[in-house]
Amino acid sequence: MGDANKVARGPSQAAGSLMVTGTDTGVGKTLASAALLHALRGRGLRAVGMKPVASGCEGTPEGWRNEDALALQAASVPSPEYADVNPYALPIPTAPQLAARAAGVQVDIDAILAAHARLAVGADRVVVEGAGGWMAPLADGLEHATLASALRAGVVLVVGLRLGCLSHARLSARAIDADGLRLAGWIGSTLDPSFSQEYLALLRDSLPAPCLGVIPHMRGPDPRAAGRALDVASL
Repeated sequence: MGDANKVARGPSQAAGSLMVTGTDTGVGKTLASAALLHALRGRGLRAVGMKPVASGCEGTPEGWRNEDALALQAASVPSPEYADVNPYALPIPTAPQLAARAAGVQVDIDAILAAHARLAVGADRVVVEGAGGWMAPLADGLEHATLASALRAGVVLVVGLRLGCLSHARLSARAIDADGLRLAGWIGSTLDPSFSQEYLALLRDSLPAPCLGVIPHMRGPDPRAAGRALDVASL
C-alpha cells in the first residue's frame, strides 16, 4: 500500500474494538472470532460480534442472512440485532467488491460505524470479523486498515496452520504494522492435523505479538470448545 493510502498511526485502541483478519480466506476466521467471543465472555465481559460485509448470503423470510454472521450473533451476549451484526448482506458468494457491484450496493463506512456504535452500547468488547486476508478490500474504496483505524481497533490475526503459513503470517503482520495498526495478538487455526510443534515454535518466535492460543483441528466447528483454547487476558 502506497504512502497516499497509508493510515496515520493514532492513539492506542479504544476499549472494546478488535478486528479479526486472516492470513488468507478459509483459514477459520469465523470460528476464531466466535471462539474469541466465548473466551471474552468467560472472563465476565459482554462481548458481541460483527461481520460488516458478508457475501454468500441466503434469502430467508427475515431477509438475507449469512452463515458466518449468524454464528457471531449466536456467540454474542447480549444478543444483537442481525442488521447491526451484518449491515451489508450480499447474495453472491464471491469477493465482497464483486458481490456488492452485482447487488447494486454501495458500501458506506458511516453505516458500518453507526452499526458498530449501536453494538458497543451494550458491550465491553466488539469483535469485528473482516473478509479474506488483510489486503483483501472490504468493498470498493474500503480497506481493512481504514475500518480498523476508524474503530481504533487492535488487530487479531488468524494464522491457518499448514505448510507455508510462516511467510503468509509474517507478511500479514508487516502489512498491518505498515498500515499503522497494532497487532494485538494472533490465533493459530489448525488446518493440517499433522502440523509440527517445531513449525509452530517458528511462528511464535517470528510474530511481534502474543499467541492467544491454538485452536485444534475439529471435525465440525465448536466455538465454545475453541474458546477454551484461548487466553485473552491481554485483550
